[in-house]
Amino acid sequence: MKLRVFTSIALIFTFIGCGNWSKDLNIFPVSKDAELGQQVAQNIDSTNQAIILDPIKYAKAYQYLNGIRDSILFNNSLTHAKDFEWRIRIIKDDTTQNAFCTPGGYIYVYTGLIKYLESEDQLAGVMGHEIAHAEKRHSTDALTRSLGAEILMNLVFGQGKGQLARIATGVVELNYGRDAETEADNCSVEWLYHTSYNPAGAAGFFEKIERQGKGPGIPEFLSTHPNPDNRITNLKKKWQELGGKPGKTFIERYQEFQKWVN
Repeated sequence: MKLRVFTSIALIFTFIGCGNWSKDLNIFPVSKDAELGQQVAQNIDSTNQAIILDPIKYAKAYQYLNGIRDSILFNNSLTHAKDFEWRIRIIKDDTTQNAFCTPGGYIYVYTGLIKYLESEDQLAGVMGHEIAHAEKRHSTDALTRSLGAEILMNLVFGQGKGQLARIATGVVELNYGRDAETEADNCSVEWLYHTSYNPAGAAGFFEKIERQGKGPGIPEFLSTHPNPDNRITNLKKKWQELGGKPGKTFIERYQEFQKWVN
C-alpha cells in the first residue's frame, strides 16, 4: 500500500512542474495542517513569550479581536471552521506592521499593524485574508509543491516528527503565489460581505500603503505578500461583483481598541 502511494507521488513530482501546479494535489490530510500549525504556534509562542500580550491581562483586546474572527467564521460556511483552532495572539511590537495565520488557524496580529490601520473594517479585511490562507490550506499546498516525495510520505504516515519540527520553523516565511493571494483577497471580500463590515476593508489598508509610497516604513506584511499594485482594483471589483453592498467601518470603536494594546 505505501509503495503504491509513494510511486504515485513520485510520478506526480516528475511530471508536474511548478508552472503547472494545481492545489488540488495537496497530499497533506487536514489533520496535518492542524498538527503543523500547532508545532509552528509552539515555536512562535516560545520565541516571543516575553512580547505576547497576556490574554487575561488584555482580555478586552482579545475579546475585540475574537469578535472580528467570530463574525467571519460564524457568518460564512468555512470548510474548516471546526477543524482548526482559530486561536488569536497579539504580539507587542509596534515596529512590525504585520499579521499572519499559520496552518491550523493560529492567528497572530502585531500591535504595529493595529496602530497602523485606521478602522475596524481594515483589520477585519486583513484578518479575513489571513484566515483564508489557513482555510484554503495554502501553506500545505506550497509544501506539497516544494518538498520531496520521501519527506512528504514520512510526514503523512507519521514517521517524520523531527522533519515536521524543522519544517515548522520556516512555515511563517512562506511566500504564497499570486493565485493564492488573489484567492485570499477574494475570500476576505466574500466573507466580510456577509457581515456588517465594509466588504472591501482590506482595500483601505493597501490604499494607505499606496498613499505613503514604497519607501521606508512600508508594512512588514509586504515581505510575505505581493505589492498592492492591482489588489485594490481587484478587491473593489470583487465587491461590486457581489452586489456592491455598503458596510460599516467602525472607526470610533477601533480607535478605542487601539488604546487597549498600549
